[in-house]
Amino acid sequence: MNLLQKITPTLALVLTMMVTACAPVQPWERSNLAKPQMALDPYPLQSALRAHNYGSREAAAGSNAAQGGGCGCY
Repeated sequence: MNLLQKITPTLALVLTMMVTACAPVQPWERSNLAKPQMALDPYPLQSALRAHNYGSREAAAGSNAAQGGGCGCY
């Protein structure tokens, strides 16, 4: 079996999935997609604060961290 025979079914499957996944959204249906529950991150501010706290704590824990504060003087 050559390479083209191996790739063709996979390529056909991927193209079929891409074509069938596209659907027009009517204007009256857009409100359902704009709900906060549909967002990838429903609480972006809270996630940003948690990431900042985690980064600050991890940077303070080790001596070779790239993040952190201070003057860098010894």
